[in-house]
Amino acid sequence: MNKHWYLPLLILPLTANAQISRFGEDVSYRAELVGTTGSGSHAPFWFTNNRYGLGAPENGYGYLRASVLRATEADATRNWRLGYGADVAVAAGMQSHAILQQLYADIEWQALRLSIGQKERPMELKSQTLSSGAMTSGINARPLPQVRLELPEFWLIPGTRDWLAVKAHIAYGCYTDNGWQRDFTTGTQHPYTANSLYHSKAGFLRVGNKDKFPLTLTGGLEMSCQFGGEAWNLKDRPDHSGPFDPHQKLNSGLKSFWHALVPGGNDVNDGDYNNSEGNQLGSWHLRLDYEGAGWSVGAYAEHFFDDHSQMFMQYPWRDMLYGIEGRLPKNPVLSAIVYEHLRTTHQSGPIYHDATATMPEDIFGIDNYYNHQIYGGWQHAGFSMGHALLLSPLYNTSKKIVFLDTRVLAHHIGIQGEPTRELGYRVLYTHAKSLGFYDMPRTEPAKGDFLLAEVTYRPHQVEGLGVSAAFGQNWGTLLGKASGAMLTLSYSGWIGKK
Repeated sequence: MNKHWYLPLLILPLTANAQISRFGEDVSYRAELVGTTGSGSHAPFWFTNNRYGLGAPENGYGYLRASVLRATEADATRNWRLGYGADVAVAAGMQSHAILQQLYADIEWQALRLSIGQKERPMELKSQTLSSGAMTSGINARPLPQVRLELPEFWLIPGTRDWLAVKAHIAYGCYTDNGWQRDFTTGTQHPYTANSLYHSKAGFLRVGNKDKFPLTLTGGLEMSCQFGGEAWNLKDRPDHSGPFDPHQKLNSGLKSFWHALVPGGNDVNDGDYNNSEGNQLGSWHLRLDYEGAGWSVGAYAEHFFDDHSQMFMQYPWRDMLYGIEGRLPKNPVLSAIVYEHLRTTHQSGPIYHDATATMPEDIFGIDNYYNHQIYGGWQHAGFSMGHALLLSPLYNTSKKIVFLDTRVLAHHIGIQGEPTRELGYRVLYTHAKSLGFYDMPRTEPAKGDFLLAEVTYRPHQVEGLGVSAAFGQNWGTLLGKASGAMLTLSYSGWIGKK
């Protein structure tokens, strides 16, 4: 035996320690102080919404936020990569005083990622700063803790000469708004749930190679489901009779996890008319992009479906979110512009009928977007998990967890630019009209106009410092008249930057 056989054993701890120590390198940190003030019955719409739940419906909220994040790109030269993040806030004038916004770990091998924890995730195929939002998985609500297996970036399919690429994910998680639902409905007989589970999945295909041809086409499907948990004050569906206990345990076994993945089964109060188990919904996406020399333009559409009545072409796809996004060559005036049109007024029509012996035809209308007979709505802690213009339940003075304004027509425009290397701006303007929803239509359409004007200054003398001032305004009958100001101070930097 080699008399120096023990040397590898001495080197192994040193190697392991070196591998572990690199996880403390290339870590970014950020501290942020946000404060708002203003007048009116509600805060300006864009002060509250599309902020991953870090907002409040009233003026006068603020928070101090701190985060440390390590992106997997820090290990870009390795097959195995690790990223993580911790993000907390202390707030005033909001639902909670102490907020755990993000806590996660990302483990990557080659193109595949396992993401565990609570993480802010971007919208699919839209501008994160200028879009009005997404229909199924938006940026409006606080993120859910989950276990997610994904191809996070488009992966080039071998043998296609880089002309075809895919991205996909599958995830299971849970809701964390037990306390909010209970407190929001206190003193009422309104239903609420606790310990609900979450599932999502998506697949996207991109056709095109912008290095060889400027046009690319991307399409895909995403689906989500809320299931399991417990329900209080659960009411019968109106199409059958039979008493239910005030407290009802919902299906949550292995079959429920399968029915979340492949819609099927039934809910506990379906009676004679079975429905797919849980709150099932999703979107079809399509986007066409043209890349020019220093500029680009993209057109996109998202079609939302609730349950299955508009998942395929059973009924005309009249409800859509359409958008066009332009990126301009570098100039001091305008760098990007987005226009979007949202329509959700049809919802398969105003008639619903389950087949009976006397009328054996199913008519799947009144889709009642985001609402559900058990789970109240597609929300987390009062914020819509989809599009913010279908006003979130946190706005309800009735303290009922339900979406009251789901039949919406809206126009939205967003612009941004960088007049100098230190100065940037963003403007959002939205005009929306709501007809209520089919079960409770508004006698007169409610209209609302929402403005956000924001300027950000990053002085080159103090690297990492940012100062942002924003003005917001609401007009109309949808949320009433309001105005406000928001000030944000931030400082960011790196730990062990290599």
